Amino acid sequence: MKFAFYYSVKNMKRKPLRSALLSALVLLIAFTVFSGAFVIISLQRGLEVYRARLGADIVVVPASATGHGSVDDILLQGITGNYYMSGDICEKVAATEGVEAVTKQFFLTSAKASCCSSRVQIIGFDPDTDFSIMPWIAESYSGTVQDGDVVVGAKIGVPESGRITFYGQEYTIAARLKETGTGLDSAVFANMNTVRKMAVNASSLLKTSPFQGVDIDTAASALLIKVADGYSIEQVTDDINIHITKVKATPAKSMISDISEGLTGTSALIGIIAAVIWAMAVIILVIVFALLSNERKKEFAVLRVMGASRKMLSRIMGTEAAVLGAIGAVIGIILSVLAVFPLSGSIRDMLKLPFFMPDLWVVLLLAAGAFLISVSASVLTALLSAKKITTNDTALLLREDT
Repeated sequence: MKFAFYYSVKNMKRKPLRSALLSALVLLIAFTVFSGAFVIISLQRGLEVYRARLGADIVVVPASATGHGSVDDILLQGITGNYYMSGDICEKVAATEGVEAVTKQFFLTSAKASCCSSRVQIIGFDPDTDFSIMPWIAESYSGTVQDGDVVVGAKIGVPESGRITFYGQEYTIAARLKETGTGLDSAVFANMNTVRKMAVNASSLLKTSPFQGVDIDTAASALLIKVADGYSIEQVTDDINIHITKVKATPAKSMISDISEGLTGTSALIGIIAAVIWAMAVIILVIVFALLSNERKKEFAVLRVMGASRKMLSRIMGTEAAVLGAIGAVIGIILSVLAVFPLSGSIRDMLKLPFFMPDLWVVLLLAAGAFLISVSASVLTALLSAKKITTNDTALLLREDT
């Protein structure tokens, strides 16, 4: 075993370009396996977090909001724009038969100007009735969101002062929420009183009202509904859409189902691409090792004459493939980590699906799996080539080209 390792290392140093080529092929396999599995698992976890965060049976938005995309796009991408339902419409929705609980949300987009620290989506909620945002906040903050306080998403940086400015007014950052893998990580949350005061300041500073003539004290941008036991979610949704104008009601499970279908299709595509790249790299490995074996057949014949067994020759090639494979796999996994971690936000925006990175122990398992798959592919292809050459007659090999 020591001789096989020593001889393999010497041979790799003697042929650096050949060694680099083999390592590069294994690098490609490791990169593809790790990054493909990482993205697929992150999408699956993102859907789980999104399902837990929504917490509603039905989501109702103004009909004008559909110009900003589908309801799930609006929620996933952090809700871009200002759109509102009047208070009387909200009351009609709440009075619909089968509605057990309803909570309002009020959206306000901060301006990209000196009046605001940054352009973000601000979401107002009612702590007394909310069942969607408050459980999420409770994971990071045990206090009460008071007037003048804001809670920021995971992607928003917190200044050293702990304060943020919107429309000329400073607000205290009470907490920073855990990541969800959606556009809500770039949103700001506050209670209704705080957001409505922001809205008044916005109208004053911008000298124009974005509130479409509605009373901001009673208006809402979205209504989240829980359906009472014994009632069909689909039936309640239909009742709202049929009997209440200027709104769009969507069952939450339908939104999740649509996202799940998109995730399944995207995951399948990623898996196919990864499998094709992996297969191509393995085929190239087989070809390269076959060519190398043919090139080294006289070298192996001499070793056989000197007393090396067929098993020893296979061990030399296997050891060389394992060392080069390990080097390539480690580099491939490192490059994959450096590529997918910083680009996770861009991947989420490109796919328009929830994207939540797995825990560290899952990443380590993925790295270990990618390493084993890559090195195994390298060693197995090398051993196949070694078996072919070691079965040849030694005397015939030595007499070739003589």
